[in-house]
Amino acid sequence: MRDVLDQVVSWYLTGDTFALATVVKTSGSAPRQPGATMAVSGDGEVVGSVSGGCVEGAIYESAQQAIKTGQPMLDTYGISDNDAFATGLTCGGEIQVFVQPMSRQSFPAFTEVVASVRAHHPVALATAIAVAPAIVGADSAGAQRVIWPDRALGSLGSSGLDRAVDSDARGLLAQGVTGQCTYGQQGERRRDEVAVFVRSFAPPPRMLVFGAIDFAAAVSRVGKFLGYHVTVCDARGIFATRQRFPDADEVIVNWPHRYLAETVVDSRTAICVLTHDPKFDIPLLTAALRTPAGYVGALGSRRTHDDRIRRLREIGVTEEELQRLHSPIGLDIGARTPEETAISIAAELTQMRWGGTGRPLSVTAGPIHH
Repeated sequence: MRDVLDQVVSWYLTGDTFALATVVKTSGSAPRQPGATMAVSGDGEVVGSVSGGCVEGAIYESAQQAIKTGQPMLDTYGISDNDAFATGLTCGGEIQVFVQPMSRQSFPAFTEVVASVRAHHPVALATAIAVAPAIVGADSAGAQRVIWPDRALGSLGSSGLDRAVDSDARGLLAQGVTGQCTYGQQGERRRDEVAVFVRSFAPPPRMLVFGAIDFAAAVSRVGKFLGYHVTVCDARGIFATRQRFPDADEVIVNWPHRYLAETVVDSRTAICVLTHDPKFDIPLLTAALRTPAGYVGALGSRRTHDDRIRRLREIGVTEEELQRLHSPIGLDIGARTPEETAISIAAELTQMRWGGTGRPLSVTAGPIHH
């Protein structure tokens, strides 16, 4: 929802009712992942996308109905038939989309959610998207609860359900994961009377780019495009300047290994070492390979890589630690320019996140989306 947030906030502040359509479950080759959002204003303006064009027309109609009636709905879209005008996913997947009306009256806590998202503070939004008609409170579909690491607002229908969702939402939020969970009416797990969609607004993952060179400028641009909070660091103040790296969130002048030792690194962090200079690389990589970073890559030729590995072994870096190093950095796409190299690095990060093969789709079989 981050990509439509500014427009949605402007509608919200006017006091008008608008509709949010959110992908809450996918299967097969679905074009968008859970959390993808399309918003429709009371005047019919549209921002965002939930399917890349396959079912937007039908969802637009559902959104207008939700605005008119004030009632949410859960729609499922699957493989289209032979009718060229059928509503369906030509890619062969299936998506569930929850469409709900939103306004200042129906969701007064929205401003607090927005403030947390903009301040990069972790917050989760839990929404009851389906409630079995046989249980008490079956009309509570659309109920919302906002969960922070230390507090929560709103209710999904019962104190037991709120407690269970709070616990699970905080676990999802810690991992930066968005998804659907099911419960009993009082929060019993392994039951399916109540389906709850938890949208995690975790702070953006970090990309630490070491080495203030032209390749770093390109990598910082691509990293920002992918949604990372990008930091460029170099010990040479004449090169590490805001003018040279306008796309970075931070430009730090410090010895790389010293900065790494004093900054926060977690499993979502990507560390890109672009200096290819032993006096910077070796102490930095020694420290980086002992952090929980999800990705550690280093730029350089095959010869530079071999020399780097030899030096790291000599100072005690273990084989297990060396297995974590992506060097030479990036996928083999024949990249030569800084921009092409940045795309190569982005491709490797994407492959690691989603489990792709790195081969052309034209020569693979099976699902496109892993």
